[in-house]
Amino acid sequence: MTATLQTTAHVTSVHRYYELVDAGDVAGLVSMFSQDATYRRPGYEPMVGHQEMSAFYGGARVIREGRHTVEKVVEGEEEVAVYGTFAGVLHDGRNVDLRFSDFFEFAADGHFSRRDTFFFAPLV
Repeated sequence: MTATLQTTAHVTSVHRYYELVDAGDVAGLVSMFSQDATYRRPGYEPMVGHQEMSAFYGGARVIREGRHTVEKVVEGEEEVAVYGTFAGVLHDGRNVDLRFSDFFEFAADGHFSRRDTFFFAPLV
Protein backbone atom coordinates (compact mmCIF):
# COMPACT_ATOMS: atom_id res chain seq x y z
CA MET A 1 0.00 0.00 0.00
CA THR A 2 1.29 3.44 -0.92
CA ALA A 3 0.56 6.32 1.43
CA THR A 4 -0.76 9.53 -0.07
CA LEU A 5 0.52 12.71 1.51
CA GLN A 6 -1.65 15.78 1.49
CA THR A 7 -0.09 19.21 1.55
CA THR A 8 -1.81 21.59 3.90
CA ALA A 9 -2.33 25.30 3.28
CA HIS A 10 0.41 26.14 5.79
CA VAL A 11 2.97 23.89 4.10
CA THR A 12 1.99 25.25 0.69
CA SER A 13 2.50 28.80 2.01
CA VAL A 14 5.98 27.98 3.28
CA HIS A 15 7.01 26.50 -0.08
CA ARG A 16 5.55 29.56 -1.85
CA TYR A 17 7.55 31.83 0.46
CA TYR A 18 10.84 30.26 -0.69
CA GLU A 19 9.79 30.56 -4.34
CA LEU A 20 9.18 34.29 -3.83
CA VAL A 21 12.45 34.83 -1.95
CA ASP A 22 14.45 33.03 -4.63
CA ALA A 23 12.67 35.07 -7.35
CA GLY A 24 13.47 38.35 -5.54
CA ASP A 25 9.77 39.23 -5.20
CA VAL A 26 10.03 41.42 -2.09
CA ALA A 27 6.44 42.73 -2.21
CA GLY A 28 5.06 39.23 -2.72
CA LEU A 29 6.99 37.60 0.11
CA VAL A 30 6.39 40.45 2.57
CA SER A 31 2.64 40.23 1.87
CA MET A 32 2.72 36.68 3.26
CA PHE A 33 3.43 38.13 6.73
CA SER A 34 0.84 39.74 8.98
CA GLN A 35 1.27 43.51 9.46
CA ASP A 36 2.83 43.04 12.93
CA ALA A 37 4.80 39.86 12.25
CA THR A 38 8.27 39.39 13.70
CA TYR A 39 11.26 37.90 11.88
CA ARG A 40 14.31 36.86 13.91
CA ARG A 41 17.56 36.06 12.10
CA PRO A 42 21.13 35.68 13.43
CA GLY A 43 23.16 38.87 13.06
CA TYR A 44 20.14 41.22 12.85
CA GLU A 45 17.83 42.88 15.32
CA PRO A 46 14.33 41.37 15.21
CA MET A 47 12.38 42.80 12.28
CA VAL A 48 8.78 43.73 13.03
CA GLY A 49 6.20 44.56 10.39
CA HIS A 50 6.15 44.99 6.65
CA GLN A 51 8.31 48.12 6.53
CA GLU A 52 11.28 46.54 8.35
CA MET A 53 11.00 43.30 6.38
CA SER A 54 10.80 45.21 3.09
CA ALA A 55 13.95 47.13 4.01
CA PHE A 56 15.73 43.87 4.85
CA TYR A 57 14.72 41.97 1.72
CA GLY A 58 15.05 45.06 -0.46
CA GLY A 59 18.73 45.61 0.27
CA ALA A 60 19.95 45.03 3.84
CA ARG A 61 20.08 41.25 3.32
CA VAL A 62 23.68 40.23 2.52
CA ILE A 63 22.50 37.73 -0.09
CA ARG A 64 22.27 38.95 -3.69
CA GLU A 65 20.68 35.82 -5.16
CA GLY A 66 20.33 32.11 -4.61
CA ARG A 67 18.12 29.09 -4.23
CA HIS A 68 16.61 27.36 -1.21
CA THR A 69 16.09 23.60 -1.25
CA VAL A 70 13.71 22.39 1.46
CA GLU A 71 14.63 18.89 2.54
CA LYS A 72 12.30 18.30 5.49
CA VAL A 73 9.02 19.80 6.66
CA VAL A 74 7.44 19.22 10.07
CA GLU A 75 4.00 20.65 10.74
CA GLY A 76 2.23 21.45 13.98
CA GLU A 77 -1.21 22.92 14.42
CA GLU A 78 -0.32 26.54 13.62
CA GLU A 79 3.37 26.20 12.84
CA VAL A 80 5.73 24.71 10.27
CA ALA A 81 9.42 23.90 10.70
CA VAL A 82 11.75 23.21 7.80
CA TYR A 83 15.39 22.49 7.18
CA GLY A 84 17.31 22.49 3.99
CA THR A 85 20.13 24.03 2.04
CA PHE A 86 20.78 27.39 0.46
CA ALA A 87 23.25 28.06 -2.35
CA GLY A 88 23.81 31.55 -3.68
CA VAL A 89 25.95 34.65 -4.07
CA LEU A 90 26.47 37.46 -1.54
CA HIS A 91 26.50 41.13 -2.54
CA ASP A 92 30.30 41.13 -2.22
CA GLY A 93 30.54 38.37 -4.86
CA ARG A 94 31.36 35.47 -2.54
CA ASN A 95 29.53 32.19 -3.03
CA VAL A 96 27.62 30.76 -0.08
CA ASP A 97 26.43 27.21 0.46
CA LEU A 98 24.88 26.45 3.83
CA ARG A 99 22.27 24.53 5.78
CA PHE A 100 19.38 26.36 7.46
CA SER A 101 16.34 25.78 9.62
CA ASP A 102 13.23 27.98 9.67
CA PHE A 103 10.32 28.02 12.04
CA PHE A 104 7.09 29.68 10.90
CA GLU A 105 4.11 30.51 13.12
CA PHE A 106 0.75 31.38 11.56
CA ALA A 107 -1.90 33.94 12.42
CA ALA A 108 -5.58 32.96 12.29
CA ASP A 109 -5.88 34.48 8.80
CA GLY A 110 -3.10 32.24 7.41
CA HIS A 111 -0.35 34.89 7.25
CA PHE A 112 2.98 34.30 8.95
CA SER A 113 2.99 35.88 12.41
CA ARG A 114 6.58 34.92 13.20
CA ARG A 115 9.60 33.43 11.52
CA ASP A 116 12.84 32.37 13.16
CA THR A 117 15.87 31.39 11.04
CA PHE A 118 18.92 29.43 12.15
CA PHE A 119 22.09 28.61 10.19
CA PHE A 120 24.50 25.73 10.67
CA ALA A 121 27.77 27.60 11.18
CA PRO A 122 30.90 26.84 13.24
CA LEU A 123 30.64 29.47 15.96
CA VAL A 124 31.62 27.56 19.11
